[in-house]
Amino acid sequence: MPSDKYSTEADKLEYSQEEYVGGANRDVAIAAAINNNTSARIQNPLYGIPKQELFAGVDRFCAEQGFQDEQTLFRKAALLAQNPAKFEEYDELDDADKNWVRREKTHKWDQPRALIFTVVLASVGAAVQGWDQTGSNGANLSFPIQFGINDATGAPNASRNQWLVGLVNSAPYIGSALIGCWLNDPLNNWLGRRGVIFLAALFCFLTPIGSAVTQTWPQLLICRLLMGIGMGLKGSTIPIFNSENVPASVRGGLVMSWQLWTAFGIFLGCTANLAVYKVGRLAWRLQLGSAFIPAVPLLLFVYTTPESPRWLMKKNRYQQAFRSLLKLRNSPLQAARDLYYVHCQLEEERLAIGESNYLSRFVELFTIPRVRRATMASWVVMIAQQMCGINIIAFYSSSVFSDAGYSTLSSLLASWGFGLLNFLFAIPAVFTIDTFGRRGLLLATFPNMAWTLLATGLCYLIPESSSARIPLICLFIYLFTIAYSVGEGPVPFAYSAEVFPITHREVGMGWAVATCLFYASVLSLTFPRMVGAMGHTGAFCFYAGLNMLAFVMIFFLLPETKQLTLEELDYVFGVPTSKHAAYQARTWLPWFFRRYIGRNKNAHLEPLYDLDQIGGIEKSADYVASAGGPAH
Repeated sequence: MPSDKYSTEADKLEYSQEEYVGGANRDVAIAAAINNNTSARIQNPLYGIPKQELFAGVDRFCAEQGFQDEQTLFRKAALLAQNPAKFEEYDELDDADKNWVRREKTHKWDQPRALIFTVVLASVGAAVQGWDQTGSNGANLSFPIQFGINDATGAPNASRNQWLVGLVNSAPYIGSALIGCWLNDPLNNWLGRRGVIFLAALFCFLTPIGSAVTQTWPQLLICRLLMGIGMGLKGSTIPIFNSENVPASVRGGLVMSWQLWTAFGIFLGCTANLAVYKVGRLAWRLQLGSAFIPAVPLLLFVYTTPESPRWLMKKNRYQQAFRSLLKLRNSPLQAARDLYYVHCQLEEERLAIGESNYLSRFVELFTIPRVRRATMASWVVMIAQQMCGINIIAFYSSSVFSDAGYSTLSSLLASWGFGLLNFLFAIPAVFTIDTFGRRGLLLATFPNMAWTLLATGLCYLIPESSSARIPLICLFIYLFTIAYSVGEGPVPFAYSAEVFPITHREVGMGWAVATCLFYASVLSLTFPRMVGAMGHTGAFCFYAGLNMLAFVMIFFLLPETKQLTLEELDYVFGVPTSKHAAYQARTWLPWFFRRYIGRNKNAHLEPLYDLDQIGGIEKSADYVASAGGPAH
């Protein structure tokens, strides 16, 4: 640990005594800030350390981890990690080094092929989930009749059968929420990120084939429960794997490829439904069984990608972590910078949070202040995805359109249009999520989802004899889909994967995905019966109201995370929830009314977070100019 004294007069010129706290006092201050950051200061763990002390720490690190031959590289990397904004002033960096750093800002999407391949391949696993949703969507038109559980209104035992159809549809989400997501932590600990992804892909390869050959609805139920284990493992591991591999400047855009591939899977599933709908009694088997296809590339190629550097560092395998980063970054300097910076932040996390086992880590999701705030934020963003009602359409669009008066073919075509729009409008979010931010996208889209669902429900009141009824229902469902795809669609998994400290990332993501999929199972289970009891108007208006409730929850409880490293987020979630909520009500909301309702262009917004101690892209004038409003 550095001493409490400055090493040289030159160091004094860069840092004042108030800015630098050394020795044991620094450790205590860091641990306190991570758990109770009342000043809302986002702190770089290297901030304020004099150069001689910084280099001494680097030299110790190199000796401990076997990087003696790379000592000069890691010294340069530590300077860059300490104050990225001053890289032009460092004599230790040559022109080639500085050029790589400049390109991070001017060409942020110029990333190594290995990084792009890793993110895209891992995210293909999301297509399994999307494909299955729409496979069961199309199968709902025929498998209940074949298995003797016809859920059509007026059919014998319709009320009971509606619950059974809902149970079969919700089975993957029940399996995920109760089993798959909670195996995430121990299996990641034993097998690593790639090993868990391979195991999940194996489940998602075999269970759709099993579903296609079942002879009774209980057999189908069991196959879909087993599929849920794979979906839970996959959904709680792949977003972590991606978020740990990508740099902060494009993390949101690349990690949200999970949603992009989910949407693509939904689109492919809708296409498959159309392709086989005339096959007859075999149609529903092909619709369910075809969902195995996206799992094939994962099984074949996942071990060709680099393992997560942060997972390797957690296992104290720094040499392997550095080799992974060399493949995932454009230059050795950037790889060394990220390795050393993450190492320093991990040391601080251990000071603040300590060591734990699986059971204690789960308990700590609700007891350690910094972790508890991440737990609550991930719960909010995940349950909001189900409150918005998108899975009404993803699970039951064929039935919804059929009940509106469409023929079987027209229902499948309308569902295909839903899948296409969901995919196409997810693409812009790749580029907007790191500009407008996670929070900004959510707040912009929830009101639009609310009014479009309300309009959809009210359109069911139009007499069936009216030629406007069916087109209007379809129009408002499509507008709802567009609003969802550019906002709430891409955010939840990307957000939840980045908010937990590495010590609790697996169990935290398991909690988040279990939350999402458990409520997806509740929606899938209850919607057929809800329609039977309330009608389509009542059901859609109910979810419109939930959208506005979710909007309020997000406004007060969800911190912004854009453009900060996974480690700097420790300080964001160190800010007490009461302080964050009070800022929204007492500072941001009055500013919004002055600026946009009162049209006062001179209205000044006092920022919530103090970014003085990070000195990175967030303080860059170019970044501030391009960002969609202040981070709050």
